[in-house]
Amino acid sequence: MTRRSVQQSALADLADVPATSRWARSGEVRLHALDYGGDLPPLVVLPGITSPAVTMDFVARELTDLVRPVVLDVRGRGLSDEGDGYGLEEYAEDTEALISRLGLDRPLLLGHSMGARIAAAVAVRAKVPLRGTVLADPPMSGPDRGPYPTPREVFLRQLSEARRGTDADEVAASWPTWPRREQELRARWLSSCAEEAIVATHHGFEHEDFFDWWPRVPGPAHMLYGADSPVVTAEGAGEAAGSNPPAPLHKIPGAGHMIFWDAPAIATATLRDALRTILSPAA
Repeated sequence: MTRRSVQQSALADLADVPATSRWARSGEVRLHALDYGGDLPPLVVLPGITSPAVTMDFVARELTDLVRPVVLDVRGRGLSDEGDGYGLEEYAEDTEALISRLGLDRPLLLGHSMGARIAAAVAVRAKVPLRGTVLADPPMSGPDRGPYPTPREVFLRQLSEARRGTDADEVAASWPTWPRREQELRARWLSSCAEEAIVATHHGFEHEDFFDWWPRVPGPAHMLYGADSPVVTAEGAGEAAGSNPPAPLHKIPGAGHMIFWDAPAIATATLRDALRTILSPAA
């Protein structure tokens, strides 16, 4: 498989991010994270299948008055190493290692898409103490549940475009409603994603059942999902509500799967409300 790369122009993006690069080891894998600092409760942010940490900067910036965001480059993405495996257990071990190595005291977890599945696994494994968990549009495909709505070939085509050189205009053909800066970041950073990581994770979306984990996710936990998401359908949202009744579900109007990109204002406001609820003395 073609090697991944990080463009010089992509590295320059980090100079505009109000965060410090932090490093941690998970076995032989060296992990990179963006730490926004401060003395507030830590929030570990776990991005999606083709979203390096820097692409979640626009979300993290909106939370620094509530929490200390620490956004992980999941293995095989961004500046983190590749690994020997890309299953939920490996991803969960990496997250636990990051929390332990950085000394994050009872962090909250926020995961989007793939990251939401990882957050659920970390919460259930209970290897590190947490304050709570927020899952954003977790893939609910899996065995006997039908395929993930975006075929693997679409991801690989976009990765191929990034490797040969792409720009925000080409990204906009796939994601026309995204803010321009987010289209530009995806154009510059997608080539940092390992093809093996994408292929294996997509396989996991269809062979690792989210509902093996979700009913056991302890509270406090919240789920956000797009009103128009093909990933969390009305049927899936109903099953999620019934299988973990204490966890509130929040529908984001005007959003598909990429809720923070599709409807940034309302998705971020809903996320802030969920975090406030978790952090409140009553919770």
